[in-house]
Formats: sequence, C-alpha cells, structure tokens
Amino acid sequence: MSSTKAPSASELKEEAKQATKSSLQSLRSLVAGGAGGVCAVVVGHPFDLVKVRLQTADKGVYSGAVDVVRKTVAREGLARGLYAGVSAPLVGVTPMSPFERVKVLLQIQGQKQLAPGEKPKYSGGLDVVRQLYKEGGIRSVFRGSVMTLARDGPGSAAYFATYETIKRNLTPKKEDGSPGELSLTAVMTAGGAAGIAMWIPVFPIDTVKSRLQSAEGRPTIGGTLRELYGRGGMRAFFPGIGPALARAVPANAATFLGVELAQKAMANLFD
Repeated sequence: MSSTKAPSASELKEEAKQATKSSLQSLRSLVAGGAGGVCAVVVGHPFDLVKVRLQTADKGVYSGAVDVVRKTVAREGLARGLYAGVSAPLVGVTPMSPFERVKVLLQIQGQKQLAPGEKPKYSGGLDVVRQLYKEGGIRSVFRGSVMTLARDGPGSAAYFATYETIKRNLTPKKEDGSPGELSLTAVMTAGGAAGIAMWIPVFPIDTVKSRLQSAEGRPTIGGTLRELYGRGGMRAFFPGIGPALARAVPANAATFLGVELAQKAMANLFD
C-alpha cells in the first residue's frame, strides 16, 4: 500500500498565506471597482439625466440637450436638478431594475411645474419603491426589466469587444516583441470609444425602456413601440443620443481613474 505524505507545517502555513493574499487581492479589486463605479456615476449622471428627459418629454418641450440643462438648472438648481435620482445608481452601481425605474422617475419628476405649496410626488428612492408597490405590486416595481436586459446584453458585448480591440491596438511592443504596459491615457481612450460603441446599437431599446418606466398606467412594449414610431418614425427612437455619446468619454475616464487611484491608495496603506 502506498501512503500519502501529510503536508508539513511550513507547507500548510505557505498555503494559508497564499490563500489570504488571494482573498485580499480580490477584496481590493472589488473596492477599486466600486470606487470606479461611483466616479462614473458622479461624472456621468448629468448626461444621463439630460438623455432621459429628452427621451420621455412630450414633443416640443425641449429644443435640445442645452435647453434641457438650461431649464433644469433654472427650475431646480444646479446640483439638485442635474443630480436628481443619483442615489439609485449609487446604490445599485450597475444599471439594473428596480434601480433603473427609480432613477428614471426621480429624474423626470422635476419637469412638472408644481402649484404653490405642492410637494413632489416622490421624496426619495425608497418612497418611489413604496408607492410603485402600492400601485401595482412587484410587477410595477420591476417594470422595464426585460428592456433593461435587452439593452445591457448586446450593449455589454459591443462594449467589451470594442474595448479589447482598441486596447490591443494601442498596447506598445517591447524590444523582444512582447506586449508592453498600457498607459492610463490609452486605457481611458479605449474605454471612451467602447462606451460610444455600446450605445449606438442599443439606443432605441433604451428609449423604449425609459418610456415604459416613466409612463403612468400599464403600458406595453408593443404599445410603446407603436406610439414612438407614430410620433416621428425611426427618429423618435433616438432623442438624447447626443448626451449619451458625450457621456461615454468622461464617465469611462472617471471609472478607470477611480480604479487606479483606489488601487494606489490601498497599496500605500497596506503594502
């Protein structure tokens, strides 16, 4: 019979050390990713708010993105207006329902002209969820989930395919032909281009999602499609694409910068 040699105390200690190191590295990556996500939301939310208001407003309310910003700041103030609904994506970090519907409803409620003494319908994110559940149960809270997934699936595929392609082309070569280290500027360039590539094929889906999530009553996907097309043909599916594309570069730059700064801060603290 062959006997299996038990690991020595030094081997067990080394294995435990490596496992701890791996766990800490994973935790650092998670924290750095969260920091990058928060930076992206802070930088990109005003662009997203303009996009959503253009997508959901009645025809003729706004003449363009600049008009949205001007009217929003005049009516609601700079920070309160352009950052309406920012708590939802900060909590969710990734765009998923019900955070998406909460965000949309908080972003658009400031457009309504309130009577003297009248308060906004929603006081915050939790109040949105509470009222939606009271009005239509869990289906109301998660309305638009199908369109969110329909947008995020192909959008993410386009994002990562573009990102990897551009990153590979920008990666310098060492003298021996092996890949060199990519600069932060090159990474941000690849991320910005990838963000633009993500929006172009899925923007009509995003418009339908925003209309579904902002509408009162019980709208359907088919009814929303017919309504949009009847309003202006294919052009009706692209209001707000300018702010969405403009958001891609600064938001992605902020993401990678946030990740990089968080990693450096943790290295200084713990290494």
